[in-house]
Amino acid sequence: MIHIKRNIFFGQVGIALKNKNFSLLTKAHIHYSVPPLSDKITNDHGINQIGVIGAGQMGTGIAYVAANVAKLPVKIFDLDPRKADKAFSFIERLLEKAISKERITPDQATDTKSRIEISTSISDLSSADFIIEAVVEDMDTKRKIFSELNLVTDENTILASNTSSIGITGIAAATKKPDKVIGMHFMNPVPIMRLVEIIPGLITSEHTLNVTKKLARSMKKTYTISGDAPGFISNRLLMPYINEAVIILEQKVARRDDIDTTMRLGTNTPMGPLALADLIGLDTCLSIMKVLHRELGDSKYSPAVLLQKYVDAGWLGKKTGRGFYDYEESQSYNK
Repeated sequence: MIHIKRNIFFGQVGIALKNKNFSLLTKAHIHYSVPPLSDKITNDHGINQIGVIGAGQMGTGIAYVAANVAKLPVKIFDLDPRKADKAFSFIERLLEKAISKERITPDQATDTKSRIEISTSISDLSSADFIIEAVVEDMDTKRKIFSELNLVTDENTILASNTSSIGITGIAAATKKPDKVIGMHFMNPVPIMRLVEIIPGLITSEHTLNVTKKLARSMKKTYTISGDAPGFISNRLLMPYINEAVIILEQKVARRDDIDTTMRLGTNTPMGPLALADLIGLDTCLSIMKVLHRELGDSKYSPAVLLQKYVDAGWLGKKTGRGFYDYEESQSYNK
């Protein structure tokens, strides 16, 4: 095991909303209430250790919040040592930023780092009570991972997926304990965004749902409950919006900056749809649109041709230095 040493600071994205009690009626017509946030962290979920699969931006962000906010020991599994190295930087720099803002003390930062370990062996997750998968948005990849988790976890370990669009019931079918599988969709960037969507599958037990809700609260997240439908709530709404912005750019209805400025200043969003797509990752946006189009069978979800071309060119957004914006030279095509 290697203790994590470093991390990255995210600039804030999203509109701050006052937290209020509200309820959501899911497709199954089950009423859930969303609890208010509290400054007091309660660990009544019975979880002693978290496992995270994937040391990318999402996985490391989830691990950071679990360790720093919920105060839980965390093991991050990733086969790629290079991603593990990035995770080091990710954690350390975020903690340094928190210290500079006087949100935590140096001793608290040290404690957080001591709670986090990285491993390149999935069997090291056997001691985790709750495992969150945060890998590429691909059903086959996720099902393979969940199938492997059958071999290293006991019957009581809860398995969650951070999928942003793929059906939880289908993922759960790869396990021998579908009642212990649930969706836990965090928003990017995880340390900043306060929302997590919780998605029970067809066979998810009430116990699994309750533990997941308690974990979300201990991480100081507001949760909403979504039915197990493609895209859930957030991406069922967000991705068609982004996709339409790409179509407007593709058809030369408007230039990139005019599209984003119109939405920023006209609807009071913190960033325009094209900048947001770059932040999310154009490959992720494309994958989600393909899921929506395939599963819902409606042409309105057909991915924009230009979106596919950008992904084919390797222009995936901020993470590759180039998307609709050029992050290396502060300029781009289609401006």
